[in-house]
Amino acid sequence: MSAETDTFNTTAQASEGIYKDKGSKFLAFAIPLCHENDLKPVIDALKKEHFKAVHFCFAYRLGVDGSIFRTNDDGEPSGSAGKPILNTLISRNLTNIAVIVVRYWGGTLLGVSGLINAYKSASEEALNNAIVIEKTVDLVYQLRFEYLAMNDVMKIIKQFDIKILSQVFDNECVMKVSFRKSLEKQILEKLNPDDKIVSYSEQVLAKVGK
Repeated sequence: MSAETDTFNTTAQASEGIYKDKGSKFLAFAIPLCHENDLKPVIDALKKEHFKAVHFCFAYRLGVDGSIFRTNDDGEPSGSAGKPILNTLISRNLTNIAVIVVRYWGGTLLGVSGLINAYKSASEEALNNAIVIEKTVDLVYQLRFEYLAMNDVMKIIKQFDIKILSQVFDNECVMKVSFRKSLEKQILEKLNPDDKIVSYSEQVLAKVGK
């Protein structure tokens, strides 16, 4: 991901869709997803609610560029369920989202092409009912600076519309802030003209006013 690419599309909340073919019923559930581990409780709840269903197929995409993904056919012919679900997410450029399709057996075989169409159609219906939103990739920095540098720091915060998450003012001030990834280089150059970053982790610790 380049510095300029700091937005992605996902859904604001869960949505549902349904598709029917030759007696079989396909219920699709689209849910926002940030971590793979969050998916299992959702599927478990669906299995409990729809205990007469025969398949619980899904696909998800994670990460800003959707590079983390997984599909599951749950007993359907290989590639007939999870892949068409995933393709609907790719075609709509959505990430941090999962779609689970619950199938009720209708007594008639649909064939691989019929299944592909069914899982795709159910997924598309759920996404048609979703509210798509654009989110930004935000970084969190913890700033440490001398009190005398307060005015300079606040000017930079105002200039770049930086969000203050927490702050403690003393002889040495500590401030946790967040801002868009695309602004990282500009902000760090302003905060650290001598590039004096003391350490780097998930929260970047920066010295200001030294």
